[in-house]
Amino acid sequence: MEDTEPRSTAPRSTEPKAADGEDGPPGPPAPDDESGTGGAGGNRDAEGEAEATRRKRRRTRIRRTTIAVLLILLVPLLTAETALRINYMGDPADGTYTRNRDAMWLGHAWVDGRKDDADLAAFARRVKATGIRDLYVHTGPMEHDGTLPKSLYPRARWLVDAVHREMPGVRVQAFLGDVLATESPDGMRLEKAATRAAVVDSARQVLDVGYDGVHLDLEPLHSGDRNYLSLLDDVRAVTRARDAQLSVAAHQIDPLPGFHSFWGTVAGHPKWWSQAFFGQVARRVDQIAVMSYDTMQPLESLYGGYVAQQTALALEATPPTTHLLMGLPFYHENRFGHWNHAETVAAAVRGVRLGLSRTDADRERFGVAAYIDFAATEEDWASYRDGWVR
Repeated sequence: MEDTEPRSTAPRSTEPKAADGEDGPPGPPAPDDESGTGGAGGNRDAEGEAEATRRKRRRTRIRRTTIAVLLILLVPLLTAETALRINYMGDPADGTYTRNRDAMWLGHAWVDGRKDDADLAAFARRVKATGIRDLYVHTGPMEHDGTLPKSLYPRARWLVDAVHREMPGVRVQAFLGDVLATESPDGMRLEKAATRAAVVDSARQVLDVGYDGVHLDLEPLHSGDRNYLSLLDDVRAVTRARDAQLSVAAHQIDPLPGFHSFWGTVAGHPKWWSQAFFGQVARRVDQIAVMSYDTMQPLESLYGGYVAQQTALALEATPPTTHLLMGLPFYHENRFGHWNHAETVAAAVRGVRLGLSRTDADRERFGVAAYIDFAATEEDWASYRDGWVR
């Protein structure tokens, strides 16, 4: 930056010029002497040039720091996305299709009186030629204290009996959920023993109605939550005594080790579970269904590669005695966490098959779970049938 200080306008010396050959009296140096050795203006010029140099150096340091930060953030991201794209390449192994152990989440309309016999008959026809054997029917939500108002599900008995009659071999599980007070002051607090005991009572309550199992979906559930593990132990004691199923909706697994801690620090929402914690949950339940959607992936190939990775990670952590299901996005939204053009059923199914092929192609207790019935399109059903049911 150029010096902005005004130059001196002081006149030069007015001493008369000496005659030829005479030495005139020495005059004082001019105030704006260009040598800069004595004038105030020269000092200001030097100071301005020094300040301009300092500013230029600061700008250079800022640019270099910005570029370094961008590289630190973008290079790992681009590397990870490239790995997901590569993960989506290749051909699934033969035989990686449905094991007739698939599931589907159903909306609350099935138990509050909005659905009737005609709706069930149509749904039974839809499901008949698929591998769906478990229905997670939204029966809650539970209150924050863990209790479940009976007024929420007046038609539950009708549904269970009708499904058993129209769809032999299909189980109906009560989908019980609530928001946890892990990232906001409002919600269920699993650290309270009374709350956990009330959730156990709610499980008994729905089994008394005739449900074949209990499906818990508590979010956002942070990795390593010991209170959640304790709750699962208590609920499973109840379901085992009734010869019923205990299933859970599970968070995704860290795509990189410890990523949930990093994301929790950056965004305040850990989102993922560690693979070790996923395994701890899987060993305590009969079924674990990964919510493998809402992944923030912008392209179909990246989403499919991500699902392939999640499938492999889940298979590694889940004991063969536990039924593992990978979620399929039978719904359509466009927002930061979920891009409709990227998170397709076709990409999810291909990703599931690739992950299964590379990790445990013969796993018997394995399937997919579709979310959710009321938002599903014909294309979703076709992609599921053509890609997975065969």
